[in-house]
Amino acid sequence: MFHESSFFSFLSLEKRFSPHTLKAYRSDLENFIAHLVERQCLTSVDEVRHLHVRSWIVALMEAGQSPRSINRRLSCLKTYFRFLKKRGLLLKDPMKKVVAPRMGKRLPVFVQEHQMAALFSHTGFGADFGSQQQRLILELLYATGIRRSEASNLKISDIDFSRMMLRVRGKGDKERSLPFAPYLADLFEHVIALRKEVFPSTSEPWLFLNRKGEKLIPESIYQIVKKHLSAVTTVEQRSPHVLRHSFATHLSNNGAELNAVKELLGHSNLAATQVYMHNSIERLKEIYEKSHPKGEEGDEMIKKPQ
Repeated sequence: MFHESSFFSFLSLEKRFSPHTLKAYRSDLENFIAHLVERQCLTSVDEVRHLHVRSWIVALMEAGQSPRSINRRLSCLKTYFRFLKKRGLLLKDPMKKVVAPRMGKRLPVFVQEHQMAALFSHTGFGADFGSQQQRLILELLYATGIRRSEASNLKISDIDFSRMMLRVRGKGDKERSLPFAPYLADLFEHVIALRKEVFPSTSEPWLFLNRKGEKLIPESIYQIVKKHLSAVTTVEQRSPHVLRHSFATHLSNNGAELNAVKELLGHSNLAATQVYMHNSIERLKEIYEKSHPKGEEGDEMIKKPQ
């Protein structure tokens, strides 16, 4: 017995995990349990030891899984075993003796500022509701750095035009308020007006709707972003999260304080935000070498001591 149903009820009802995260956790746990049953011949979670987890890690590595992917899967197991122990369904946590694979530091992928400018100035968006809504989605994600799930969950009532603030519900149902510029307010009003023309009798509270007048799901937002980013950049990743990375990187490059970026992104700690400082540091080094009289000369002197 592995208590999967009670675990996922806990994640959904108490932890309020997003459908996307729940789907990933379910896949990871099913894969782990299948390994235990088929390769280790276990029938209950009480039998699981750290060696069984290590065996699973080896199997994942042999299947070509990257250390980053394996660590993501292990985070599911940590939550799972912690839940079982807390509920008295397990005496010892096997994860205590498990060492996760080491990961290389991966910098966030982002789109250059001139490419983002090209996206909005050179892309021909139609005048109809669907086209203008797509433009709003792109503008909003880049202007605020919100996640695709957060955009999908936005309601018209979350827009405060008088204060120029947007209420966003993030991970764990935590709320934060984000400022937006006048051009975005104009676009909000324009799209809402078009929406009323297309769906005059709708009672849906959601800001973004699909062709049937129903809530636009995160996967649809992903497809919209991927399509339009493909026109201006060759970066491998062209997801809404790349726009989030671009938002944070461009803020950091232009002098925004790290704490401010942290609050705008909705991060719980600075560690998740500090990765965006790397690009700022590289940019400062480039400016120094190009602008300071001793910049390049000093660099050459270090390379070729007299």
